[in-house]
Amino acid sequence: MSSNWPEGTGRIILSEIDSTNAEAARRAPELRGPAWILALRQTQGRGRRGRAWHDPKGNFAATYLCRPEGAPEQVAMRSFMAALALHEALVTVTGRPGSFALKWPNDVLLNGGKLAGILLESLGQGGGVSHLAIGIGVNLRAAPEAEPGATPPVDLLSETGCAVTPQEFLDLLAPAFARWEAQFVTYGFGPIRTAWLDRAARLGAQVTARTLREEQTGTFEGIDANGALLLRTGRGRIAIPAADVYFS
Repeated sequence: MSSNWPEGTGRIILSEIDSTNAEAARRAPELRGPAWILALRQTQGRGRRGRAWHDPKGNFAATYLCRPEGAPEQVAMRSFMAALALHEALVTVTGRPGSFALKWPNDVLLNGGKLAGILLESLGQGGGVSHLAIGIGVNLRAAPEAEPGATPPVDLLSETGCAVTPQEFLDLLAPAFARWEAQFVTYGFGPIRTAWLDRAARLGAQVTARTLREEQTGTFEGIDANGALLLRTGRGRIAIPAADVYFS
């Protein structure tokens, strides 16, 4: 374990598991403090909206499990902290800050291809959040097959020549996430929003946002104080809280 590992944060390494988010849900009732759960092999990984997340050997699959404070919309902002922590860890590994960009709402791009994804899942009752699981997958050594219409996947080794193990990457990611979370707790979402926009992909360019019900195309103008996508369309500026984004 790295000497920079966040104090009071658990570190659980499993040789094989169905899904790190599923394991987080199983362990949540006994949680004593925040913890990272890393699987060296994940057999039933999943992404947003129930999509399968393919996890070739040597790639990174981990979940951060915690008991967050605040309203559900504030809790969800931790996806931006996770993206910033991923960006920081990847730049540390490669020394190439210009090669990475953050794609709203939850992806990290490398040379324009999808390198990493983030999935938030929560447990709670009565509209509150008792536990939050932040699942993170990174193509460290191999990229899955491309899906029609989606951003083509890439892997870190092929694109940069940098080889890093899942355990080594976790030792960089966990301290980075702790630093961004401390900023959020101390200063709120404002600095997180600014930092995320500084690393945003296609800011000022035309994108298409698709929800389950409709599709909107316009200029990506940023994110609002709640993290919603700001899109300038022919009908004016609109805020979209949740969608899949496609580049033109």
